[in-house]
Amino acid sequence: MKQTDLLVIGGSAGGLLSATMVRKAYGEDVDITLIRETERVMVPCGIPYIYGTLQDLAKNVIPDTLLSAAGINLVIDRVVAIDREKKTVTTAKGEVIAYKKLIIATGSLPIIPTFIPGHDLGKIYPVMKNEEHLAKIMKSLEQAENVAVIGGGFIGVEFAEQISRLEKNITLIEAADSCLWQAFDKAYSDDIESRLKEKGIDVMTGTRVKRIVGDKNVEALELEDGRKIAADLVILGLGVRPNGSLAEECGLEMNARGAVVVDQYMRTSDPDIFAVGDCAEKRCFFTGKNVPLLLASTAATEAKIAGSNAFHLRLIRANKGTVSTFSAKIAGKTYAAAGLTEMQARQEGFCIMVGEFRTMDRHPATLPGAQEIYIKMIFSRCSGIILGAQISGGDSVGEMINILSLAIQKDTTATELNTFQAATHPLVSPSPIAYPINAAAMNAIASNCDHLNKDLKI
Repeated sequence: MKQTDLLVIGGSAGGLLSATMVRKAYGEDVDITLIRETERVMVPCGIPYIYGTLQDLAKNVIPDTLLSAAGINLVIDRVVAIDREKKTVTTAKGEVIAYKKLIIATGSLPIIPTFIPGHDLGKIYPVMKNEEHLAKIMKSLEQAENVAVIGGGFIGVEFAEQISRLEKNITLIEAADSCLWQAFDKAYSDDIESRLKEKGIDVMTGTRVKRIVGDKNVEALELEDGRKIAADLVILGLGVRPNGSLAEECGLEMNARGAVVVDQYMRTSDPDIFAVGDCAEKRCFFTGKNVPLLLASTAATEAKIAGSNAFHLRLIRANKGTVSTFSAKIAGKTYAAAGLTEMQARQEGFCIMVGEFRTMDRHPATLPGAQEIYIKMIFSRCSGIILGAQISGGDSVGEMINILSLAIQKDTTATELNTFQAATHPLVSPSPIAYPINAAAMNAIASNCDHLNKDLKI
């Protein structure tokens, strides 16, 4: 029997960062073992880009030097059982490993639409992180002419946009009225859909697949309205669900979504077992409600918390909930969001004020490469605290949203953001007199003042 101080199950973002964080927090004397199923680990967020920009699976690999440099033992195997009483795990190869502390980072599994007849035909691919599976998709794409992507979330949109580079006939099908509706208000989703269409992608929103037609392999999709869409390859981008079966089988508390219940320190119902990443429960930063937001960035945050607190509680009340921070680059334009959309804020009953602003990301705007930035920020009208933000434009908005994500976590107000001091330069940022964060906050304050002035009859 092998023994280790800390055992991590899972080698993607959550597992890898948990292990390296423990090393940094507790030093060289702690024995750390990470066990994963695959020889190589894919960069999760980079998977769609394998098929367009990269054209090579080997260019989307997380290097194992991150583990070896930290002195972490790597085991390629699959855990089949956890014995909480004996504090051991058993692997598929029959090995037994004893642990003092355990971190479960088993990730997620793609949602398969078993309710759609024909979902099990050949050439229908869910998006998995397994390298062998992803290689099959690449081989099938070489021969395909008509590609259908079911699901208009980030996975579906990014796959459709990347495959469009291969000059295939692509149809993107989304059941909701807008693509990416959970992350963006309609002005942004409309812009995204417009840019996808400019790439030659047939975007079909408010559309459901009735059945998948074919003999051995998929040949077409039959829609609920009777139309048929030719398809010799289908990508399923319907999202993911927590991979919590291992945790459930050993008796850990689970929630209704099948995720492991954790506290703010990422501890499970067993004080010696932590869970991070997609397999762990997520709660909304604003409402405390359980939410199905499974993101690599959230996994990274949770991994740092679990790693720091694995043997002693060092980060006090660390995890207050997920802020839901996103970014994506679609057809040459960057879109980013954090916190609640306007629609979500109103649905939750918040009394809000909204500030919007458009400017260019260079000054003067005549400089080469200048792009328009459109920012929208949502605040609580009564307290002025920021609830959410959305931005589109050049690459710089990807870092602006990170500023706003921190602002949300710190309950920053519109007044504070209006006077936020930003470094600017003509070649890398908007003008200091039209910096988007300040300007949108100022416009939100101004809109609220208009209401107050009317009430006071000024």
